[in-house]
Amino acid sequence: MQARIPNIIALIPELTQALVALSAAAKKDYGVPERTLSLVHLRASQINGCSVCVDMHARALLNIKETDERLFAVAAWRDAPYFTDAERAALALTEAATRMADRSNPVPDEIWNEAARHYSEKELTVLTMHIALTNLWNRINVSTRQVAGEWIKSAEAAKWQKEQQHEPAIA
Repeated sequence: MQARIPNIIALIPELTQALVALSAAAKKDYGVPERTLSLVHLRASQINGCSVCVDMHARALLNIKETDERLFAVAAWRDAPYFTDAERAALALTEAATRMADRSNPVPDEIWNEAARHYSEKELTVLTMHIALTNLWNRINVSTRQVAGEWIKSAEAAKWQKEQQHEPAIA
């Protein structure tokens, strides 16, 4: 596979900087565990078929010592015993907010209310923002056919990996 636009992050730095700034604002600790946010990113990216983000978020989960069982089972979280009720609520919200066109009531009250049982309004805001940002990055990467594995070799990835030692992943 070949990217339609190579290294999209570097082409128009102002646009990327704006997205990175938004992502950085959402990285602050608002009470949602980093592990949960990384699972949310991975699941949305799986749904959208974004190989770059699936690769990136799987690596981010490995960096925070996620177990193989949980990492391998994210796509089948409903049937796997490895996830907490709060994580299940976040993953259900992720799927609903990512697959909005698939149903007439994209985020049913049942899904929202279950998430609200586990997360405060501020935490729900963070989850919703993370889901939206992941979907945005997925759409950019999929549309331009960014290649998994290529990004990880870039200077941007080296910077990101260094930051991962101190901050959660969100792109």
